[in-house]
Amino acid sequence: MGKSLTHFSVQSVLNLYVHLQAVLTVGFAFSQPQETIGLRTTPENDHLRMRAAGGPFKISLFADLHFGENAWTDWGPLQDFNSVKVMSTVLDHETPDFVIYLGDVITANNMAVANASLYWDQAISPTRVRGIPWASIFGNHDDAPFEWPLDWFSDSGIPQLFCPAVNSSYSGEEECDFRGTHRIELMKKEIDYNVLSHSKNGPKDLWPSISNYVLQVSSSHDRQMAVAYMYFLDSGGGSYPEVISSAQAEWFRHKAEEINPDSRVPEIVFWHIPSKAYKKVAPWFGVHKPCVGSINKESVAAQEAEMGIMKILVKRTSVKVRS
Repeated sequence: MGKSLTHFSVQSVLNLYVHLQAVLTVGFAFSQPQETIGLRTTPENDHLRMRAAGGPFKISLFADLHFGENAWTDWGPLQDFNSVKVMSTVLDHETPDFVIYLGDVITANNMAVANASLYWDQAISPTRVRGIPWASIFGNHDDAPFEWPLDWFSDSGIPQLFCPAVNSSYSGEEECDFRGTHRIELMKKEIDYNVLSHSKNGPKDLWPSISNYVLQVSSSHDRQMAVAYMYFLDSGGGSYPEVISSAQAEWFRHKAEEINPDSRVPEIVFWHIPSKAYKKVAPWFGVHKPCVGSINKESVAAQEAEMGIMKILVKRTSVKVRS
């Protein structure tokens, strides 16, 4: 997916946001009968909790931020600056209870740094500094193989490689090159250095797919009482094919049947690359403006194959949203 937000000026995006109630984000809200809602996090047990604070439980999504893209140009850093500005405005305006980074947080395939976590950290900083908990999943650009840009071989030359500073996690003895940063390393660094992150590596038997996990939002009165389940699936791309595998689909089915056997609790499922089914429902003609993003400029870039996840979701009545 492309960095669609930055086709617009920051001010025009903010104006559209006020009008449409959405920029880069899609808001979800769910409630619990006879209980007002907010959020309380308990890091010791990693639970998300409801609390009596009034209003809906809000989830904001940030997708296709593509931090670090074309960083050697004037355009690239400006887009990252603009993205931080827009995210900050959205977070301050909406005050969400939870944030989801829905993939393509960075553009690894043309990143002139040895450790892409530097840009990953920059992308999540607006959420972190506001003390809002978050979770992330991978897109098709986050660990994409490095590609040498042709313009690096022009008069401007190859930009300097920024290697990590020598510290407890980097001795300086490892080779510092444009190798990129793998999924597992990106996720590990996010989890290890951010107490507000609820991201997880996922089951090892699903690797190379990494970000497959489920989070429970619990009642304020009883942390064992689920109000909603949020599932996160790695839709591939970058270092391996763009697909949600049959193994991932079966993992979802078994996990859902285990923790929500009677489908009583609402479920929300998140992944980055749309399934092939989205090609059938995508608009054939241009969408009426104003529209934030590049929906009028791009066709649906779907996964390479359908391996069963959509059939499972269709049959599961507790799934209320697939984003």
